[in-house]
Amino acid sequence: MSFGQSVPSRRALLAAAALLPLAGRPAEASAAAPESAQRYYDRAARLAGQDPVLRALVKALGPDLTMPTAKPLAPMRIFDDVAVLGTSFVQATALLTSRGVILIDAMGSPDDAEKIIIPGLRAVGADPAQIKYVVVAHGHDDHFGGAQLLADRYGARVLMSRADWDLVAAERPGNAPRRDLVIADGQKLTLGDTTVTFHHTPGHTPGTVSPIFPVRWKGRRHTAMLWGGTNPPAAIEGKRATLSSVLDFAATMRRAGVEVELNNHGGADHGLARIEELRADPTRTANPFIIGRARAQRFMKVMEVMLRGRIAQDQEAAGGQAPRRS
Repeated sequence: MSFGQSVPSRRALLAAAALLPLAGRPAEASAAAPESAQRYYDRAARLAGQDPVLRALVKALGPDLTMPTAKPLAPMRIFDDVAVLGTSFVQATALLTSRGVILIDAMGSPDDAEKIIIPGLRAVGADPAQIKYVVVAHGHDDHFGGAQLLADRYGARVLMSRADWDLVAAERPGNAPRRDLVIADGQKLTLGDTTVTFHHTPGHTPGTVSPIFPVRWKGRRHTAMLWGGTNPPAAIEGKRATLSSVLDFAATMRRAGVEVELNNHGGADHGLARIEELRADPTRTANPFIIGRARAQRFMKVMEVMLRGRIAQDQEAAGGQAPRRS
């Protein structure tokens, strides 16, 4: 197994582009009549059409989102080598490699690790003692809460971006796992037959990470991504950072040939319903998480347009001037 070196990011090149109007709209017209937030939201709805995955994303990125109540979620293998464990509110994703488990996120508490993650892995035929790495996609406690218990019990290494190690140390010092491995942008983690590539996608938090990795369905290999943090922060600077990350990651996905879309909050992308589709018919040939390359790009485009709408709404609320962080 290896923990590779970082590679340069394209985000700096895209940061300015993130604030430009959508392609095809003349710059002069945009300067004279800025797009309204509602026009962006309407455009996103048209892009989503009747696609339940994209419609769920529009709703999740809307300004009036209400977070769902957590309900039990039975553990489920959604690919030959990927299992989802958690609740209807937040999920951990287990990559079941030939040499052990890479766990992406660890839910909200040691109790969650004890009562949901550990028995959940056993239920899907995996040994929790084989958890080698716990990857924290972003530094909110509903994603890192069980990490230290898993590290203490099984010797798992905990990974997070430097910015979010700093975030949890400042904001959640009593609950945070002990600082361990740092995820650099573009870094690779190999365990057995699986290599995960990590990409910094700041916005939801300063150090949000979104991985790309191989999965298998009925023995056939596919390329998956897991978006690390969906709902943008209140500050307009955070929304702009999220938009830049979306543009950057969409290009990364295109180059990697991503055709599988995953999320650590399955309510944001129709993921919970897709899990139940698989549970209802485990012999089915089609996997609803394999959405194809074109639809994966459309997913990112819907996210882009919704974020542009959120930024426009902030500017409208400030009388046309972008509000600044206090």
